[in-house]
Amino acid sequence: MSDKSADIVLSVRDLVVRFEAADETRATVLDGVTFDVIRGETLAIMGGSGCGKSTLLNCLIGEITPDEGRILYHLPDLGEVDLAQADEKTRNAVRKRFGILFQSGALFSSLTLAENVALPLKEHSHVDEDIIDIVVTMKLQQVRMLPHRDKYPAQLSGGQKKRAGLARATALDPEILFYDEPSAGLDPVTSSAIDELMMDLSRKLQVTSVVVTHEMDSAFRIADRMVMLQAGRILRIGPRPEFEALRDSEPGQLAANEDRLIQQFLTGSSTGPLTDSEGKSEYEKLLVDGRPPR
Repeated sequence: MSDKSADIVLSVRDLVVRFEAADETRATVLDGVTFDVIRGETLAIMGGSGCGKSTLLNCLIGEITPDEGRILYHLPDLGEVDLAQADEKTRNAVRKRFGILFQSGALFSSLTLAENVALPLKEHSHVDEDIIDIVVTMKLQQVRMLPHRDKYPAQLSGGQKKRAGLARATALDPEILFYDEPSAGLDPVTSSAIDELMMDLSRKLQVTSVVVTHEMDSAFRIADRMVMLQAGRILRIGPRPEFEALRDSEPGQLAANEDRLIQQFLTGSSTGPLTDSEGKSEYEKLLVDGRPPR
């Protein structure tokens, strides 16, 4: 992947999000998050529960306005748009350029599968019904769900709902696809099949993908680059082979506490800085004394 500025479709700069805590103080959920998304790549955003990745995704799709920072989309026809500062009309114009696969699939239970996929076309395009039906057929065929077009969400399995949600997410031929925990709640075989489908669609549609996940098997299958979030900050960002090498290293060979923390998360080990009180203290010191390298 090239890192030239012309290839960047999304730039996140110094993003800060604070939420009001129970004691009326302001808790920092994202603290200075900065990264780029390169056109055509699949970027996996990883981290444990409470690390801020869901908040980050909601910022990227315009559902949460950050307290500080910029979310710069670089899109043909629209130019550079800072979603963090844009008005609602501009936000809606940007939203039409990306698709979202939510964790649950987020299908409307009262609509058939075909009607769910047709909904974005009816709401955001001006094409005839006959053309909409052709597009729906194509999108369902892409995710291998055409035989189920007249079923309702309650009649679908978890994996089928994910496929259906993906068909709807691609209905408007988006330039960017956002995935919220696409493997959540799926068995390993179905999860692998969804990953294969995501990679297939990325190749065929030449779409940029941003995947929020804590499923490491899935992340290592699909990602070109990976971002590790911890305590609202980016701990590491780099190409997948860099994370694979760290995952496969012997823990005793890792001198840096940061490396050992990342490896523990990648391998799912029960011992290491994330669970060891002394190691956790070291990491907390790292956050106080200076931000981890990006």
